[in-house]
Amino acid sequence: MSGSQLASSVFTLGTAAVLPFYTLMVLAPKSELTKKSVESSIPYVVLSVLYAYLLYLSWTPETVRLIFASKYLLPELTSIGKMFSSEMTLASAWIHLLVVDLFAARQVFYDGLENQIETRHSVSLCLFFCPVGILTHIITKALTKTSRKEEHGL
Repeated sequence: MSGSQLASSVFTLGTAAVLPFYTLMVLAPKSELTKKSVESSIPYVVLSVLYAYLLYLSWTPETVRLIFASKYLLPELTSIGKMFSSEMTLASAWIHLLVVDLFAARQVFYDGLENQIETRHSVSLCLFFCPVGILTHIITKALTKTSRKEEHGL
């Protein structure tokens, strides 16, 4: 299997692997199956191993130079762009995003359960637009608290 085929396969596998968790959090948030699935570390372990493998395959002697290209040893956009021109690096970055986004979605989900706040919209947004999903959860939480205070005359 070529590097391009491997990157494409892992990209697809990673994307498909997170969908059941999002589906359960959105369609059956109070189900025991959802709660047990979401508390599992298995998706994070599997995706992290995939990420580490892709990172290993994508690493070149030039990688460190591209990451720390500036005289201040900070990343620069043009260097990062060159680094992500490799499909293997791009696939590893995608897996990285999937892991972090799922983790954030799980935190939003748990916070919603704990505080009895609707999270379906925020969890859905976390899949592809995670910062927006987190923001909508913060707004929803604030509006819900305000609404509850008004209901109780506080």
